[in-house]
Amino acid sequence: MDPATLIGVIGALVFIVVANVMEGGNPMSLMLIPPILLVVGGTIMISIAGGTLADAKLAVRGLKRAFTGSAKNASDLVPVLVSLSEKARREGLLALEDALADVDEPFLSRGLTLAIDGTDPEEVRDILEAEVVAVHAEAKQSAKFFNSAGAYAPTIGIIGTVMGLVHVLENLAQPEELGHLIAGAFVATLWGVMSANVFFLPVGARIGRLGELETGRMELIIEGIAALQAGSNPRVVAQRLQSLLPADQREPEAA
Repeated sequence: MDPATLIGVIGALVFIVVANVMEGGNPMSLMLIPPILLVVGGTIMISIAGGTLADAKLAVRGLKRAFTGSAKNASDLVPVLVSLSEKARREGLLALEDALADVDEPFLSRGLTLAIDGTDPEEVRDILEAEVVAVHAEAKQSAKFFNSAGAYAPTIGIIGTVMGLVHVLENLAQPEELGHLIAGAFVATLWGVMSANVFFLPVGARIGRLGELETGRMELIIEGIAALQAGSNPRVVAQRLQSLLPADQREPEAA
């Protein structure tokens, strides 16, 4: 689990509360149920309206992944793929069948199975790349849901503020209540802007980033399997795979 999102969101809320207290405010004065209900509930409903129910289900999975998921470094796969390449070059592709039990990467296992079965290399690449496209599309759609929510939330907050100001104008005959009512009206705008920039947009960015890292790892596997099927020299395979890694993940000699 990579706690970056959890740390970031909680840390931002802590700073907001501390700043509010330092200015002499009372954090509990911001915890008004009506504006929170309007902003959070209204934003989620409008985001659902902009897509399909299937998109909303993807967003739920994406939300869970944003807070509890992590992306493994693609560099971990390089020694595995090089070792498999050495074995295939020395003993043939069929010899990799015994190594499948030790492979804990489902995508790599599926690719190796296709290669061992004698599937044409181009067809193997097409099948695996289609899965990469599907994973990328799911992450993109899930991130889009939260990015859209981040765009809607401030406007929903303004709607709440306008509603509150209408209520203020209805009570002009009670001047002692105006200060409290006006303050309450602007709480909706606060929650709209805060929810967008502290929650919705960061979650959308996190889902998109995890999707990028996962597809990058899958693309590395595709290149490794292609080299393995071609019978490439393991040293060349290692150099090729290292060149696909971000600079900070490469071996020093490969960098």
